[in-house]
Amino acid sequence: MDFAFTEEQTLLRNSVQKFVQNAYPFEARRQIAKSETGWKKENWKQFAELGLLGAPFAEEHGGLGGGPIETMIIMEEFGRGLVVEPYLGTVVLGGGFLRHGGSKAQKEQLIPEIVEGKKVLAFAFAEPQGRYNLADLQVTAKKSGSGYTLNGHKAVVIGAPWADTLVVTARTGGGQRDEKGVSVFLVDKKAKGVGTRDYPTVDGLRNPGSVPIAAAGERLYRRGGAS
Repeated sequence: MDFAFTEEQTLLRNSVQKFVQNAYPFEARRQIAKSETGWKKENWKQFAELGLLGAPFAEEHGGLGGGPIETMIIMEEFGRGLVVEPYLGTVVLGGGFLRHGGSKAQKEQLIPEIVEGKKVLAFAFAEPQGRYNLADLQVTAKKSGSGYTLNGHKAVVIGAPWADTLVVTARTGGGQRDEKGVSVFLVDKKAKGVGTRDYPTVDGLRNPGSVPIAAAGERLYRRGGAS
């Protein structure tokens, strides 16, 4: 089997390497992390211009039509520079839920906004009691009219200070630790009932230590046993 990169993949890697070398020497990274915002919007804009925000998305949604190899290339090079901008939460995790579980309308609305750098997502899955069990959820989602109302709180939501939309796991069926009955919702971070308590972590990132949620959400995905 041929494990060599294609010409397009090699060009992608060279492009990301060049960005990291020019924009992310360690001192520059340290200054970005220590800044008032904790990230650099100009970098995010450049990610969009380079096509990095659209790498794994279909061309019909404005993406480059790439896949896991392209994502791996970008993440590997970002790792070399300890890039702080929320690529993982927005493109890989949030974008992954959209690609694999989103409705046609959700994909058509949100993916182009991600590709253009206009939408930042953060994945809110961790809860204080859950430790490493992703199914251990106390956040619940109940039907409310045509939508859902979420109640509970999440912890250490990476990238949430910069996000405008939270991708939230919540229980819609089953017991607290059942693997089935877990759904994923889109929640507007500015919605009434959503709050954050932000603090810096030891790696220099800016993360919320607590995210209380008592707000409406739009269901994105569910895993069995859900209402």
